[in-house]
Amino acid sequence: MKDFSQKKQEDEQAAIVEIRAGTGGKEAALFVSDLFRMYQKYAQSQEWKQRILDWHPIELGGLKQVIFELKDGNVFSKMKYEGGVHRVQRIPKTEKSGRIHTSTATVAILAKPKKAEIKIRPDDLRIESFRASGPGGQYVQKRDTAVRITHIHTGISVSSQTERSQLQNKENAMAILEAKLLEKKQREEELKLGQTRKSQIGWAKRAEKIRTYNFPQNRITDHRIKKSWHDMQSIMEGKLDGIIKALEKNLP
Repeated sequence: MKDFSQKKQEDEQAAIVEIRAGTGGKEAALFVSDLFRMYQKYAQSQEWKQRILDWHPIELGGLKQVIFELKDGNVFSKMKYEGGVHRVQRIPKTEKSGRIHTSTATVAILAKPKKAEIKIRPDDLRIESFRASGPGGQYVQKRDTAVRITHIHTGISVSSQTERSQLQNKENAMAILEAKLLEKKQREEELKLGQTRKSQIGWAKRAEKIRTYNFPQNRITDHRIKKSWHDMQSIMEGKLDGIIKALEKNLP
């Protein structure tokens, strides 16, 4: 079991947030963009610093995936309950018949390692550069500035293409890799001890549907605590305090 000081230190850690489109095609990618904007607005209200580490945009303004860092505050303690499958029910802009579509996005919350928590030897890495890509050439660069890093021992592969500098993209990719390796290390340690971390949704429940955003009924429901909110517009604008506080109160 963790002592109080260790838990406090963990809660105060920065976080790497990864949002991926699930089922639903373009509508799922648009939902990723909506969730990203919601978390950005929430981070601004908390005065956290933000940095985009990687993203894969599509046309219509959606995102197949976005990975970003939040720091300078009790980030992990507030964001750790957001990990899991988020489901949206709404009428897509492209739907002429007015049918409601259901799409999903997966959110992972990774604690950013502190110095010395994760040690990576250069020999453990395979580093490749490639040309950044995006829809319609808008994000395409002529030089190979995007970076992919593979951790040979575990097979974990990450990439970054958000910056024009190859060096900056390498730094971003390393930040993602370190967080993923810390998650793997923690998971293995807890499996060895036969413990289940209910407080960290990250790995054990990444496939679990945790929340539904029902736009026609103006309702957001968190299935873990069986509670709904009806101020959809303000929540999507980043006013997550009510949800976060309810989760802190009712979940370990």
